[in-house]
Amino acid sequence: MVIRVVVVDDQDMVRSGFAALLSAQSDIDVVGEAPNGRLGVEVSRGTHADVVLMDVRMPEMDGLEAARQLLDPPPGVVHRPKVLMLTTFDIDDYVYEALHAGASGFLLKDAPVAELVQAVRVIAAGEALLAPSVTRRLIEDVARRRPAPRRNPRVRLNGLTPRETEVLMLVAQGLSNAEIAARLVVAEQTVKTHMTRLLAKLGARDRAQLVVMAYESGLVAPGRPHPAPGT
Repeated sequence: MVIRVVVVDDQDMVRSGFAALLSAQSDIDVVGEAPNGRLGVEVSRGTHADVVLMDVRMPEMDGLEAARQLLDPPPGVVHRPKVLMLTTFDIDDYVYEALHAGASGFLLKDAPVAELVQAVRVIAAGEALLAPSVTRRLIEDVARRRPAPRRNPRVRLNGLTPRETEVLMLVAQGLSNAEIAARLVVAEQTVKTHMTRLLAKLGARDRAQLVVMAYESGLVAPGRPHPAPGT
């Protein structure tokens, strides 16, 4: 299946550069570009894009509002693409707002080409993605704002199996499903099954919430090396 992509960024060179890099992939078709969020919404809906690469800070309409409009469309609009937010900043309130709006991921603009291409494929496949540096700093900030409870910090995880706990720990480190599968030497579909169960058991909305829960429960902690799964 060819992934239909729209690139939205107010910098012409950045926008055309991303479009050229993605168009070079046999499974990706850049079907549109836009210099601001307002036009980004129009182009994305008009082309029925699968994935929208959305810059955060733009004139006329910023990427956050554009993401909200795409992901929570008005009655009568049925198309809802996946949105991958792009930024030059590691962490700020935009991360929280973007995830709250329903964005599937957050990637730094200086990410390697292979990482950008893989991100588009991951998002198109229905997975969430956060750049590891964004994940780490996002969660550390969350942990500072909302410290883990002092008593029974892992009580929320009592219903998890040992393998589900291992998967949650690796999710908290920012690993993708494919990376978790490789680390645990299991099929990627098995990891997806564990993810589905984790979301259901913990009542989490998405992958980002699972990461927050892993930190808030005390399973992992900011600034401390993560134990290897199974130890």
